[in-house]
Amino acid sequence: MSSLPDRPRFTFLGHSTVRCDLAGGEVLLIDPWVAGNPACPDGVKELERLDAMLITHGHDDHMADAVELAKRHRPKSVVATYEICAWLSDQGVENCQGMNLGGSQQVLDLRVTQVPALHTSSINDGNRMIYGGVASGFVVRLASGYSFYHAGDTALFSDMKLIADLHTPDLAFLPIGDLFTMDPAQAAMACGFLRVPEVIPIHWGTFPALSGTPEELRRELQAREVDCRVVDLSPGSTY
Repeated sequence: MSSLPDRPRFTFLGHSTVRCDLAGGEVLLIDPWVAGNPACPDGVKELERLDAMLITHGHDDHMADAVELAKRHRPKSVVATYEICAWLSDQGVENCQGMNLGGSQQVLDLRVTQVPALHTSSINDGNRMIYGGVASGFVVRLASGYSFYHAGDTALFSDMKLIADLHTPDLAFLPIGDLFTMDPAQAAMACGFLRVPEVIPIHWGTFPALSGTPEELRRELQAREVDCRVVDLSPGSTY
């Protein structure tokens, strides 16, 4: 595991939204759902700056605030799959950098790679639901070599082993809530596939239906003898 001085400062904003403060002062936001996010504390809803956004898929609980935040802060990069970026551009969002699975691009001083997720993706456009391309996750690598993986919404899939082989992430953000994503038992298996030394659980507790908990994940890791530390962040807390 890397212990590098320029590791981002991660603030969990609830559900799957993660704020990453970089060593140079830039702010990266992953899955921008803040204003209407019931898990996001009021004290962290307002961003003083926003330099880049990554969007894993089109569902409202992952990108409902993308347009408003982009227009307010005018980030240098708004990154998502091609179809989402096309829709965002139609809404007047600037600096969209569409991509697709397997591709990488430079975002700020970061190398961002889009990786698969097993999930659906659609965009609520007024009173209709439109195609949002494929769901994805992202691996983000700093110039120092430190890397982290945000899985977005996903089921367990064995090709997470390829993410480990190709990218060797130091930290994973994994959904554990069940119903729409992996549950804690599957997330524990994912940690084994990914060979990550640390995991931050996401997509849990926002609604009663998302029943998985970090403590269950910790128990499942121990039962499977997976050497991975659970960094249990409550919404609004920072690692």
